[in-house]
Amino acid sequence: MTASIRFSVVICSVDPLKFAEASEMYESLLAAFPHEIIAIHDARSLAEGYNRGLRQARGGIVVFSHDDILILDPDFARKISARLQDFDILGFAGTRRVESGYWWHVGIPWASGAVASIDGPCIYLSIWNVDPWPVVDGIQAIDGLCIMARREAAREIGFDETVFDGFHLYDLDFSFSAWRAGKKLGVCCDIPVIHTSSGNFGEDHREYSRRFLAKHRDVLPLSPAPKPLPVEGRCSVFSDYRALLAAWKAEFFQRESLFR
Repeated sequence: MTASIRFSVVICSVDPLKFAEASEMYESLLAAFPHEIIAIHDARSLAEGYNRGLRQARGGIVVFSHDDILILDPDFARKISARLQDFDILGFAGTRRVESGYWWHVGIPWASGAVASIDGPCIYLSIWNVDPWPVVDGIQAIDGLCIMARREAAREIGFDETVFDGFHLYDLDFSFSAWRAGKKLGVCCDIPVIHTSSGNFGEDHREYSRRFLAKHRDVLPLSPAPKPLPVEGRCSVFSDYRALLAAWKAEFFQRESLFR
């Protein structure tokens, strides 16, 4: 990367505490690399907010991040810098086959990645296909909890703030549009990440799913993928983050995953 600032982190947040915690995390993760944190506190939609942040970004790598994630790998910056030499866009979960407005809908082996979540006193680790390790290639769409992209690729594609003028499916549309444009997408399986909130899949999500299907109908499969395995992947439960980190390795994932 030739930019004097290596990383630009764009965070859309209306919660001062969550923004402060996310900013502190990225300041720690990126301490050895030139970086900037771009705050968007009044986004009209996530697509609009991310586009605004992208226009301000000076880094060669742009990270579009939710304000409620914890990345627990101190080697995050080096891994992402190295991998974005070969990929245009990276995420932590995604799919090699898009059929609907739900990226995980096709199940394993097309759904890929590993993401932990918190529910009460326990940490739940969802594991999909993690082969090849550590980065699954051939990805068509990425979950939006954190999207890492080469700046020029992100600016070429952009977020569709006209169609996706709310807070759902901006990520699926952005990443699938990038795949349609010939960009190389991947999912990183070896970077421990916790998403501290669950998604909302109510009527608003269904409306944006309908918009996604209308926009991309010309390239979506006309028939479902053959015999998908259970869509939810495999879930393992941990009592604390130390146990989670100890398990976050290829041999555990390949043993626990439903993918064979």
